[in-house]
Amino acid sequence: MEGAQSVAPPQDSRLARWTIVASILGSSMAFIDGSVVNVALPAIQHDLGGGLAAQQWVVDAYLLTLGSLILVGGSLGDIFGEFRVFGLGVASFGLASVLCAVAPDATTLIVFRGIQGVAGALLTPASLAVLTATFSGAARGAAIGQWTAWSGISFVIGPTLGGWLVDVSSWRVIFIINVPIAIVTLMLVLRLGGGRQARREDLRVDFPGALLCAAGLGLLVAGFIEQPHLGWSDPLVPGGMVGGLVLLALFVVYELRTPMPMLPLRLFRLRNFSVTNIETLSVYGALSGLSVFLTLFLIEFSGYSAFRAGVSLLPITVVMFFLSPRTGKLSMQYGPRLFMALGPVIAGAAILVYARLPAHPNYWVDLLPALLVFSVGLSLTVAPLTTTVLADANPGDAGVASGVNNAVARIAGLLAVAVLGIAAAGGADHLTKHGFHVTMAVVAAMLVCGGLIGAAGIRNPST
Repeated sequence: MEGAQSVAPPQDSRLARWTIVASILGSSMAFIDGSVVNVALPAIQHDLGGGLAAQQWVVDAYLLTLGSLILVGGSLGDIFGEFRVFGLGVASFGLASVLCAVAPDATTLIVFRGIQGVAGALLTPASLAVLTATFSGAARGAAIGQWTAWSGISFVIGPTLGGWLVDVSSWRVIFIINVPIAIVTLMLVLRLGGGRQARREDLRVDFPGALLCAAGLGLLVAGFIEQPHLGWSDPLVPGGMVGGLVLLALFVVYELRTPMPMLPLRLFRLRNFSVTNIETLSVYGALSGLSVFLTLFLIEFSGYSAFRAGVSLLPITVVMFFLSPRTGKLSMQYGPRLFMALGPVIAGAAILVYARLPAHPNYWVDLLPALLVFSVGLSLTVAPLTTTVLADANPGDAGVASGVNNAVARIAGLLAVAVLGIAAAGGADHLTKHGFHVTMAVVAAMLVCGGLIGAAGIRNPST
């Protein structure tokens, strides 16, 4: 056997179990760093300077390279083997985390966050492709359910752990915690024999497509992020937006013409695959907007410490831990349509309450009830969404399919943080109370829209 299919499913249940552990540990670094920085943004701003734009760039520099290159990461996994690329991504992520921890100024930190996103683009799709190449049938559904649950948990637990570290030490420590995780994961990868996969000579990497995608997204996001600070009259704002859209259009044209595209548009002929990715764009964009701007609101307006702001989101972790694996199994049994339609609508209805959140909320009355309902809706959505997007793809496309969905999720967060920043700033260069309320209303609408997309478009499999 060759390439992506060169690792046989492990017969030893203990090896299978450690494969899941390695996949979850590695991907958890990328998901934690997608959220942990949120509670550190005020501390980073206090230490390194910069306004709301700098805070957005610290978040979006990571999402930009992660989202635009994650498709290349999926292709590299198909060419060189999932385990090998996964190990390379884990090692690179650990190194990039050290660079972020020692950044002397905001500009340098933003650059290093971009490098960290490149490493995340290698390990994230490979971590899921490892599971799809290792397991099959109901076992694959259960494994993906565990991966999804723990990935979601790591995304949410990041602010809690990071907030405590910021309060007791420094924002720099939130990056150092990745180093021991990377070391343990690499040891597991070597133990599982991932380095013995053979290379597929019949595939190549679409670097021109990756450059067009990254440049297009970068210009588009730059226009949105800098608009509150520079205004519409500055050439960078409309020029960046128009230039970004032109480059993204060229990217699509190139992908249609190149023989080995990083974005195989043929996959979008599959109904469930296309609809699920559209729903992902709406739901994950809303999730990123909620995470960033709710955290900033609690710290900057409500007087929360970084740790308290992180702990306030902890109920999402608890609910997802118990519900997501069960939802994944139920969606495999009864079909994903109901879960993917109802879940986002429930989550959106809950978040709408935050459109009137007072500056000094009572946590037990104003925050927690809506957060619990949101958590139930999110738990109903994430595992069925992940399994559905892979169900239509052939086994040979597992790395690319997971890469497409991960790219859509990260790009959704990238665009949401950039675009919602205009509403959040309310004409200023910092978060305002009215801007936060408008942002939460938009987030709620995005979630409900995602549920309606799932209801109208998803088709349950015949078996």
